[in-house]
Amino acid sequence: MKKSEVCAIFRDMAQMMEILGEDVYRIRAYQRAARSIEHTAADITVMAARRELTKIPGVGRELAGKIEEILATGTLRKYEELKEKVPPGLLEILRIPGLGPKTARVLYGELGIGGIAELERLAKEGRLKNLPGIKAKTEENIMRGIALLRCAGERRPLGTVLPFGQLVVDALKEGAPVSRVSLAGSIRRLKETVRDIDILASSDDPEKVIEFFIRLPPVAEIIARGETRASVRTKDGLQIDLRVVPEYSYGAALCYFTGSKEHNIRVRELGVRLGLKVNEYGVFSDKTRIAGETEEGVFAALGLPFIPPEMREDRGEVEAGLEGSLPRIVEFGEIKGDLHVHSEYSDGAASLSEIAAKARQMGLQWAAVCDHSQSLKVAGGLDAAALAKKKHEIVAFNAGSEDVKLLCGSEVEIGLDGSLDYPDEILAGLDVVVAAIHTGFRQGREVQTHRLVRAMRNPYVHVIAHPTGRLIGEREGYAVDLEAVYQVAAETRTVLEINAWYKRLDLSDVECRKASDKGVKFGIGSDAHLINQMDFLALGTGVARRGWLTARQMINTLSYRELTVFFKEKGVYFHNNWQEYSLEDD
Repeated sequence: MKKSEVCAIFRDMAQMMEILGEDVYRIRAYQRAARSIEHTAADITVMAARRELTKIPGVGRELAGKIEEILATGTLRKYEELKEKVPPGLLEILRIPGLGPKTARVLYGELGIGGIAELERLAKEGRLKNLPGIKAKTEENIMRGIALLRCAGERRPLGTVLPFGQLVVDALKEGAPVSRVSLAGSIRRLKETVRDIDILASSDDPEKVIEFFIRLPPVAEIIARGETRASVRTKDGLQIDLRVVPEYSYGAALCYFTGSKEHNIRVRELGVRLGLKVNEYGVFSDKTRIAGETEEGVFAALGLPFIPPEMREDRGEVEAGLEGSLPRIVEFGEIKGDLHVHSEYSDGAASLSEIAAKARQMGLQWAAVCDHSQSLKVAGGLDAAALAKKKHEIVAFNAGSEDVKLLCGSEVEIGLDGSLDYPDEILAGLDVVVAAIHTGFRQGREVQTHRLVRAMRNPYVHVIAHPTGRLIGEREGYAVDLEAVYQVAAETRTVLEINAWYKRLDLSDVECRKASDKGVKFGIGSDAHLINQMDFLALGTGVARRGWLTARQMINTLSYRELTVFFKEKGVYFHNNWQEYSLEDD
């Protein structure tokens, strides 16, 4: 909870400083510190007590002192001074995705807009487009941004809620008289956003479990409390629901409370056809319970194999189970490497040796170090000399490492015309080239599709990063013909990334399944800029599982040697089919 308070203050300060035109480097320092604190696994109150806050990437002595002030007083003197200079209404509308400080200043200065509700009304009335620098398209973007903001307010990114939910589960395991306990609901199905946290436990003493639960430190409000269930709200407004059941019905209850609702309906319909009753208490033939203690038993009673939670969305999983065609989806234990990590060479915080050490800790065999290319100056993009230096260091590291290997890669910018940020002779010397769009998001569908297609037809491009460019709750994906992208990706043997950063999760689960039908291969990249963000690989694996992807469809399941051969094969295939896959315009 303290981390979220510090991050919120630092982010608000960065926005207010931007409005006031203060030093850009100080603004970026607050933004980077907020990102680092958000993804720091340790308790910052403990770190502050030990004088260890400067161990957080991007937090020096000055910012450490400001964090200590927030922890001690709940606010910051500099923060309060900024709030006196920036009207609250202006700060509120800056929360709208895609609305920058320049536009916000115009809106406030010309109309004195006091908040989002007023802005929405004026936009609907068409009263914004005649203001300086604001066009009809700007009004449309503002309306879309408001809709995104509202959606984000109702649901939270999986990556921010899942670790907290797991902490609550662990606390119940350690301190409450439970025999089994698990996350349930959409968070167990690993949906990209969740509304609340559902937890299921089994116990012979449910009242003691409930009493322990409602007294957990993060609880700020008890919404409801009964003998076998309770709902609470945390200090930052997150609702957590706990249900306690007998051991004999735990499996049936876990099936029921995991959902989805549509999946449960399909399962109950199957039960009816078999003359069985299926509910949260078990599977019944007349009044006799024939299953319920385990999920496997519930599915078996219905003639189904175990259906993983991530697949329970009524997307054909019940029918596939009955037909015996349910795929064995990839498991995290099969993941051998991280396809996309940033180092201190560009805008990452970790050294090459630190990245390798984290990979080793995670049980991985390899990690691809893909720093930004030269034109992305804001992210410290590497020129040719810096890229050569990184390559030399990676070669030296690999020569001395008997287990974990690093791949020298680059996240290469795709230009508006589909050209790449480095010439082919540089790209040819890299182990992996991950091509990406970071600019020109508002280009039309034809332009964006051409950019991606032309990049994939380069023999040295192995991967397309975050193919739609979306940021969950902040930015919609750019307009692109994904069907065309999938077709060319399959034809040119170009991998599509599942970017595992919790704000991207791009490609999405639904799009992964569509692309897999075209024969596309996939790779999970954590896109880590901080070392702990490599743990996001698990979220990317969740997307792959929700997309019904198997280990054979994922290049992360290849060994280091297999992976290098796989990447080389694209160039060989391309050159053998040069006429078909020319670099000419589409």
